[in-house]
Amino acid sequence: MQQILKRWAAGLAIALGVGVAAAQPYPAKPVRVVVPYPAGQGTDVATRYVAEQISRSLGQNFVVENRPGAGGNIGTQYVARSPADGYTLLMGTNGTHAAAPFLFPNLGFDPLADFEPVALIGILPLVFVTAPGNPLDSVGKLIAAARAKPRTLNVAYTTTTSRSALELFMQQADAPLFGVAYKGSAQAITDLVGGQVEFMVDTIASLRATVAGGRLKALAVTSAESGRLLPGVPSVAEQGVKGHEITGWNLLYAPKGSPSEAVRTLATELARIMGLVETQDKLLQLGIEPKVLTGDALAAFTVAERDKWGAVIRSANIRVE
Repeated sequence: MQQILKRWAAGLAIALGVGVAAAQPYPAKPVRVVVPYPAGQGTDVATRYVAEQISRSLGQNFVVENRPGAGGNIGTQYVARSPADGYTLLMGTNGTHAAAPFLFPNLGFDPLADFEPVALIGILPLVFVTAPGNPLDSVGKLIAAARAKPRTLNVAYTTTTSRSALELFMQQADAPLFGVAYKGSAQAITDLVGGQVEFMVDTIASLRATVAGGRLKALAVTSAESGRLLPGVPSVAEQGVKGHEITGWNLLYAPKGSPSEAVRTLATELARIMGLVETQDKLLQLGIEPKVLTGDALAAFTVAERDKWGAVIRSANIRVE
């Protein structure tokens, strides 16, 4: 009898403990934030900074865990299959949640059905650049020259993202350029400076230092309008290609079905953190234009981005490079 009472008492204590934990406001324990890319990469660095800030404000550790591979798909699939309890999150990107469904036949997850978007952290605009002495120093001149001599002007690109940006530009501007694939930005920059190629498109984060040093000239950014990353450089849209906008982005996701309290708490706190001057300055240093979206606006954004990237990838028959 005494043993039965002891077991009953132990069970009651455990039950009460669970009840207390469940009653605690989110987060009641440490949270994992999976980055599906290697440590030290831009998304990783930005995620670690944001995780540090939200750890301080919510009083629980937000621990960043890198699970790279397959263009971000390995880590993304891992989170899609994790418990939907608010304690495993993903820093997704345009690569994992907009482009991937159209690039990989057996993805292993559905970006819309398996994930709940929490908050957009920022966008990563691209920029078209050329050598400083090139007389084709504006979008208008580039388009005119491309139409006059179709597919003779070379444009270097280094990733699926920059290839997609080039393809969208050619479609919307009716500018028949010739894309040249490179495996990395360094060699493409060297060839551009040396005259082996005439133009290049890549993220501002990859090209900003070279532009600032005067080795390259920025023609236009691919965000809807000029931004703080390259002040004074007009966008493609502002130079006459109406509606042109294509950028990379970082967006925090939770597995679909995660508690609404967790999603709401994270979205509210991230919006507050992103409004801080020091947070914005840090992201700008990393080549990320701070931009916050939550709620219905964010849901609409994720669907629109998936449609945009899908249309470009399909029409240009882009494959993983």
